[in-house]
Amino acid sequence: MTPKTASAPQAAQTPATLAGAEVLMRALVEQGVEVIFGYPGGAVLPIYDALFRQKEIRHILVRHEQAAVHAAEAYARSTGKVGVVLVTSGPGATNAVTGLLDALMDSIPLVCLSGQVPTALIGNDAFQEADTTGITRPVTKYNYLVRRPEDLAKTVHEAFAIARSGRPGPVLIDLPKNITVGDAPYVTAEQTTPRTSKVRTEPDHDAVAQAVAALKNAKRPLFYTGGGIINSGPQACEGLRKLARITGFPVTSTLMGLGAFPATDKQFLGMLGMHGTYEANLATHGCDVLVALGSRFDDRVTGRLDAFSPDSFKIHVDIDPSQINKIIHVDLPIVGDVGRTIELMLAEWEKQTPYAHEADLAQWWQQIEAWRALDCLRFKQDQAADAVIKPQKAIQRIYELARETGRETYVSTEVGQHQM
Repeated sequence: MTPKTASAPQAAQTPATLAGAEVLMRALVEQGVEVIFGYPGGAVLPIYDALFRQKEIRHILVRHEQAAVHAAEAYARSTGKVGVVLVTSGPGATNAVTGLLDALMDSIPLVCLSGQVPTALIGNDAFQEADTTGITRPVTKYNYLVRRPEDLAKTVHEAFAIARSGRPGPVLIDLPKNITVGDAPYVTAEQTTPRTSKVRTEPDHDAVAQAVAALKNAKRPLFYTGGGIINSGPQACEGLRKLARITGFPVTSTLMGLGAFPATDKQFLGMLGMHGTYEANLATHGCDVLVALGSRFDDRVTGRLDAFSPDSFKIHVDIDPSQINKIIHVDLPIVGDVGRTIELMLAEWEKQTPYAHEADLAQWWQQIEAWRALDCLRFKQDQAADAVIKPQKAIQRIYELARETGRETYVSTEVGQHQM
């Protein structure tokens, strides 16, 4: 009797179609999703069933959909990845609006998955139906209503590309229940062509050369930095530090830009604007060349537009062309990735003639130090045993403890005076 030979193991075959919720899970895993923040509801129960059956993605249950979006924002800001939110139809989706708008304003990459009634019931005032795409259009970078199973995987891949590319922001995908329950084909990210090819990341080299020429002629220069530098990545932050070192120019920052430049550095003037320092605001008012790097001239910074840095030559670097001349008219716009722009500025600084205004710069620093000597953030803590602890003291102690541990520390605040 001839013994049977062991057959070679068969390669796992990908089925032609999967349940829509399974297609969704597979697309999320391919996009590198590790965590979803969500709150269940009837329209998304098929997605929760698919979540339960897999091991790659962890779900964090919140107590309100708004909290899910804010948690995903914090995750995105602290990891550099796209935050993911899962909410149900109707009230679940509408509860997410505040967080989506916050992510849009702060350029935070998110993908929000919202449940929706079956496509046949859309527009019929069905139970827990809402025009989610219509409601969220003003508060998202882009949004989708998936009407065909064959569009599901492609839409997910494209949503992640849009959320993270260019100026980051939130993208919403509205998922009718029949799409997540029924069968759908799976396509990989490589098989899709995201509609983000028109994002301009490479700045105009001639404009960069003009910006450096303006800096070479500056006597009272100032770098005004924003959250775009952080969004551009660690290399952009390192580039900013090199640019400050090589030029010797002062640096100020918006709230969203804090952390891109060391707060303990002597060249750092602190935050500017209505919650900023005395020296940062007076330097902004009195500079002769102002370079806005990844910042958008927010009203918390500018105050009266006609009195904002009135005598300066203004250079604005931003990846979002809609931000250029939106609030403040600038003399030299540069559209492109701020990290790449800083890289070109460093090379151009070395290429052009040496800076010849050291004496003027020294006088400018002397003026800044006179403003800084006021020590506008100083406070005096009563040392009595029953004294009320001032908020400044509490923050100082948290700072000291964070340094003592030697570990990476995250501090979360609510929004208000204590945040400032």
